Amino acid sequence: GLVGNTTVVECREQLLVWEPELPVPRYLFPTGSVEKGVLVEVEPPARLGYHHPNSPVSTWFDIVVGDQTLRHAAWIRTEFPDHVGVTWQADHLDWFEEARQVFEHPHDPYVHIDAYPSTRHVTISIEGVGLADTSDAVFLWETGLPTRLYVPRDDVDLTALTPTDTQSVCPYKGFATDYWSTTDVRDVAWSYPDPFFPYRNIAVRIAFLSERVDVTIDGVLQPRPVPKTWAARERLD
Repeated sequence: GLVGNTTVVECREQLLVWEPELPVPRYLFPTGSVEKGVLVEVEPPARLGYHHPNSPVSTWFDIVVGDQTLRHAAWIRTEFPDHVGVTWQADHLDWFEEARQVFEHPHDPYVHIDAYPSTRHVTISIEGVGLADTSDAVFLWETGLPTRLYVPRDDVDLTALTPTDTQSVCPYKGFATDYWSTTDVRDVAWSYPDPFFPYRNIAVRIAFLSERVDVTIDGVLQPRPVPKTWAARERLD
């Protein structure tokens, strides 16, 4: 983990841990793998952020590198007194595993993703308004999430959608920098213009939030998935 050109954390013996009400894993590092002098003990934050732990913390730290201070960017969890957690918040540290930069959170060894092209007839609508009609969707299955259907832009009625400034990052697929809303549903659709390998086949295609739209496959209306909620995700706002 780097701040600018300064290595803050370098480790080959980190722990990969999961926490209650948090759907993704995080690393904990032996205290000796954190650069000396960069951790400054501080009082707890007034409000937890999404990249903070969802478990009891005994000690909080700012990370101080030169004239840059990252507030509440590290901590010691009560049950792991010899390890330090460090934030993966995007504007704080740059993270690398071997020579590859990684984003958002460590990869989960229990997550599997497949993205398969399909010739099945797919329609997508909301409140009776057609949004997409295609026989060239890519079906993307990701462990723990509803199936997402990535539709060619030419098969999407973009006049029914309004672009928004939302952006997001997936550690597996990359950066979704295009989002759209309808009158009733914000960020109901998104796209990865330049996804990570091996998911290049979803590039530029548009996916829809299947929890909020009506999807038919070969004429059969699909049940809407029940939206998943995690307590820690509420801290994203």
